Amino acid sequence: MTPAHPGLTLPEELLLLALDPQRGKPYCRNRFLEYGMAGAVLAELELRGRITEQLGQIRVINPLTPQDPLLAQVLGSLPAPDTGRFTGGVSAKRWIRRTGRHVEELCVDHLVDRAVLRRETRRFLGLLPYHRHPAADPDLPAAVRERFTAARTAGFPDPRSRTLAALVSAIGLSSAVVEGGWRARSAMRDLVREEWTAHAVHRNVRQDKANRSGGSAGGSGGSSGDGD
Repeated sequence: MTPAHPGLTLPEELLLLALDPQRGKPYCRNRFLEYGMAGAVLAELELRGRITEQLGQIRVINPLTPQDPLLAQVLGSLPAPDTGRFTGGVSAKRWIRRTGRHVEELCVDHLVDRAVLRRETRRFLGLLPYHRHPAADPDLPAAVRERFTAARTAGFPDPRSRTLAALVSAIGLSSAVVEGGWRARSAMRDLVREEWTAHAVHRNVRQDKANRSGGSAGGSGGSSGDGD
């Protein structure tokens, strides 16, 4: 198994799985990717012992600042432990919905600064600028995908790989990164219910789908709803 880049965090791994390395375009809906990025940064903070979740609320349990600038910024934005009116924490679902776009932008900027991604500016109808972020070195996204595939083959044996798999499923990315058909994706869907960050992400995804379909929970359309 080819290891992932030692400096990559969970949100960075998720981003590299989600972006087409040549075109720099997400394989899933961009708004869903934003939710996933926010969930992934929370998951990374939990794995590092900085936060926990209780009854849907994010709680800081160790305010020690991480070295990673994105993790440090996010941790600093969360309510400090046991202070005044924020004792109950902050809703994971609402935090993900509110901050997803900002978290994705910060993560993309960080990877561009590290020369992991390239930024290409294009114009819609020749007028409105937008960005694409192809890989600077296609070998790195390939290594991340290889590591993910090896973890899936082993049944996602550790908390980090299970969380990443749950987030991939929650944002509808499974069909783009997983071979093996329905059975493989079904196993990942089960993880969404077990991992609180992925569950909060998927609640936002379902809300968006329901809004687009006029309130019908069964509405879909667009990219795959593997996390449903």
